Amino acid sequence: MTPIYFKFESLIQEKQERIINAAIKEFVKSGYDKASTNEIVKEAGISKGSLFHYFNNKKDLYLYLLDHTLKVIENNIYTDINFKETDIFNRIGQIGRTKLQVMTTYPQIFDFLKSAAADDSPEVKPEFVEKQKQVLAQGFEKIYKNIDWSKFREGIDIEKSVNIINWTMLGYAEKEKEKLISYSEAGVGQLEEWDRYAEILKSCFYKIEGE
Repeated sequence: MTPIYFKFESLIQEKQERIINAAIKEFVKSGYDKASTNEIVKEAGISKGSLFHYFNNKKDLYLYLLDHTLKVIENNIYTDINFKETDIFNRIGQIGRTKLQVMTTYPQIFDFLKSAAADDSPEVKPEFVEKQKQVLAQGFEKIYKNIDWSKFREGIDIEKSVNIINWTMLGYAEKEKEKLISYSEAGVGQLEEWDRYAEILKSCFYKIEGE
């Protein structure tokens, strides 16, 4: 339990979820600056005094949602990854399939993070950028844990190859994100297209069979 959010996290699960879902809905619809706590409490079925009993202010609530949504994603993606898989492209494919399942289960969480990434409010943008850097660094660390680099061709610069793979992954994810109005629309087509990019990268970096 997070100490500063003890009061909120002491609530029954159903009430926590009502407040979280109401807040996510309002922030996605209106953005941070225009989001109304009146709308949030109305949707959640609580008093405004109760909301500010759990959170000091709107910014506090928003930052809690950032931490909460990122934690849900991490708990649901990386706990299911088979880290005995040492092929980098198989590992990425595995993460992609798991992430798709999480997207379809929790589309509102990804919608919130997409909205947060596009939100330029100076009150919350620095915190989002910092959390994004931390999450990417931790994610890449997990993606590349235990990878068999001997599959790469002799003379290939592994560090630069990893940069190219990272840039391709991030660029592809950004392109696909812009296509979606909501993550509830995410489907297997995204994975099939990524597989085609992965095959191109593999042909560039991997040894030819028999070498």
